[in-house]
Amino acid sequence: MKIKLDENLPADLVEILGELGHKTDTVPQEGMKGYGDDRLWPVVLDSGRFFVTQDLDFSDVRRFVPGTHPGLMVVRLLSAGRQELLDRLTWVFENEAVATWAGCHVVVTAHKVRVRRPASGP
Repeated sequence: MKIKLDENLPADLVEILGELGHKTDTVPQEGMKGYGDDRLWPVVLDSGRFFVTQDLDFSDVRRFVPGTHPGLMVVRLLSAGRQELLDRLTWVFENEAVATWAGCHVVVTAHKVRVRRPASGP
């Protein structure tokens, strides 16, 4: 899976996800650190990468409708320290069927993963 990590996630995830077989880049690596959502989102779409963020502005499934983007994961942890993020996201990418999440809107909390898939057909 091709993944783009937002600037609000630990850069260590690039190596961790790479070891799991994912091609991962980050918003800062792309020179987009500090971009507002309206400027960042079109670049994410053009990249065709599954976007992972903690930015709750991306949690509105009515705005980010499944099937209209390459895939989006919003991480919502109450205790969002660096190690908690690394542990939870490593677990998710090791244990969930992430390869099936193209076009999905995914919300990850400390205890569950909610996947909203694109609507199928008419």
